[in-house]
Parts: sequence; structure tokens; C-alpha cells
Amino acid sequence: MQNEIIISGFGGQGTLYAGQLLAYAAMDDGRHVTWIPSYGPEMRGGTANCTVVISDQEIGSPSVKYPRAVLAMNLPSLDKYEPLVAVGGCLVVNQSMVNRAVTRTDLRVVALPANAIAMEIGNERATNMVMLGALMANMDILPEGALERALKAHTAQRLQKFVEMNTRALARGAEYKAN
Repeated sequence: MQNEIIISGFGGQGTLYAGQLLAYAAMDDGRHVTWIPSYGPEMRGGTANCTVVISDQEIGSPSVKYPRAVLAMNLPSLDKYEPLVAVGGCLVVNQSMVNRAVTRTDLRVVALPANAIAMEIGNERATNMVMLGALMANMDILPEGALERALKAHTAQRLQKFVEMNTRALARGAEYKAN
């Protein structure tokens, strides 16, 4: 089985890190993986997205036209990627940064106030983990606990103090189910 995921938002929202963590978790699980970041020249505030392809078999191409899942961290990302999600796919929307409803009815939509949840946990920078937790709870991509194990294994020593918070953020996001 192959899963194509696009994570998109503004620079500084942790979109690339979320994709990288997903890729590490898949590699640790023995899957074939590609991770392709894309970002504007701005350090923060410009567009940033990444494409992650996870497969049980070799991956023919890392480029994705119609992803099975999209994490839209902000309104421009929703506007850009909503039309491209494969029919029956999963669209995870950060309601904290989006002021409109999803218009397509042929998708599983998970809408959650990810920034607000991250603030409740104690750090708005955990928004990306809240979104990733929602994705994992609504799609059969990796075994339960794979992201948590990857967080522990692949987070730099100086950042290990954030692993527990990010683990809580994943769990809080996982509480949200598609409508």
C-alpha cells in the first residue's frame, strides 16, 4: 500500500519537521519513503510544504499530483490543496487558521483548532504535532506509537525536553475523527 501525504502551511509552522518525523517513523517501520521539502525564500511567513510518500514497495516517483492526505495548516494551503486530494482521501484542516468550511463532500475531513490545542498543551509550536496526530488517527499509515518512537529516536539531544510535549500534542490531535 502506498500513501501520499502533503503537509502545507506558512514557514515557521513546522510543516517540514512534521513531514520529516513522519518519514523517519516510516523508515523505522521498514517502509520505503520519500520526503521532499518545498519552501519560499522567506525564513518565516512564506509558503512551506512537503510531500511524503510511504510505501510497502519501491516508490516509482516522489512527485504527487493527487495525494491521499493533506494537512492544511492555513487558509492558502486549504485553497491550494483541497481540489487535489484524491477522492475518498483525508483532509486535515487547522480551524485556528482557516475561516471557511471544506466544500468537497467526497473526502474524509478532520477539522480541529490545532493552534488552540497546542496552546492548551503549553506551546503553539506543537501545532504541527496536533495535526499529525489527527492524521494518524484517521488513516491507516503506520502502526500505533510509530511517531512517538520516532520522536524519541530522532530528536536531537538538546531538544529532547520537547518530546513529552510533542507526544501529548500527537495524542490530543488523535482525539479528532473525520466527519
